[in-house]
Amino acid sequence: MLCGIRDCRPVPLPTISAIIINHCDGQFIMRAILFDRFGGPEVLSLATLPDPIREADTAIVSVKAASINPSDVKNVQGRMAQTKPPRIPGRDYSGVVVAGPAEWIGAEVWGSGGDVGFTRDGTHGDKIAVPVASLRRKPPRLSHEEAASIGVNFIAAWCGVKGAARVITGETLVIIGLGGVGRAAAQIAKRHGARVIGIDRHRPLPDVPVLSDVDKIITPEDGDPVEQLKELTGGGAQIVFDTVGGSMFETAVRMLAHRGRLVEISATDRRQVSFDLADFYHNESQLFGVDTLKHDLTLSAILLEEMASGFEQGFYRPPVIEEVFELEQAQEAYRLVARGTRGRVVLTPAA
Repeated sequence: MLCGIRDCRPVPLPTISAIIINHCDGQFIMRAILFDRFGGPEVLSLATLPDPIREADTAIVSVKAASINPSDVKNVQGRMAQTKPPRIPGRDYSGVVVAGPAEWIGAEVWGSGGDVGFTRDGTHGDKIAVPVASLRRKPPRLSHEEAASIGVNFIAAWCGVKGAARVITGETLVIIGLGGVGRAAAQIAKRHGARVIGIDRHRPLPDVPVLSDVDKIITPEDGDPVEQLKELTGGGAQIVFDTVGGSMFETAVRMLAHRGRLVEISATDRRQVSFDLADFYHNESQLFGVDTLKHDLTLSAILLEEMASGFEQGFYRPPVIEEVFELEQAQEAYRLVARGTRGRVVLTPAA
């Protein structure tokens, strides 16, 4: 909780006019990004706050790196009904335990959650209180910046590919949208023996690692994607993982083979969709919705633990990090994510 924050007196930083530090009576050790109203990145402030209080079932983590997700930007904008300001945003983190059970002190840990940053204070500060049950050791192979860039993308991909669709060896999985989640889904599907076909607006540049995880990429220049997909597969895919939603939903339905499974995780450009219901049930198709916001820090930790060996052994690659910012540059970092990036944007609160 933000103890006493409403009694604080804001003092503008002379070098960054839109970011403020809050000075209150008493001792203040923690620095964090805070929003006390909804809006664009300009509502973000840099605040000094009391250290989070450790309770019997929690640990305190010194946050070494925390990525910024599009959902963090939406959260600040007020598009998440569960969030009540003032709030510290941020879902993904990597850091070191500084208070908690003796066996965890000094451990390098990573985490993510659909509650953190929304109904509890988030990761965009130099300390965070987390449930002891959510603590998981960071794969040593990953840097803090890399570990902090994995959470939301790979958890969404895992929930869709393994949790909902339950991909098995030999199946064909189509991924609509080769962004962060799509690239994670391709890696997970390939490790589990699936053939992966990507659908995207543009062919990825040669230096994009996803090319090694996708057997074929279909773009508009190849012609109708449904016809192209059915020709490649002889009738359709067992699984379609749609990271776009909205305008691509009907296309995704038409790509399904008999008894195919469609996974939806987003409604990017519109919420209302339509499709031929008779065709859908005659095909015995299945539709799954996946929402990572339903996975709190502890549930998300279970999934990260499932994937940890894949990162340690090199089967999974962390996303490309596009830029790293300090807390003082949070507004700039949020604007970059809002515009869209090829890679991940990371804050280093306690680096």
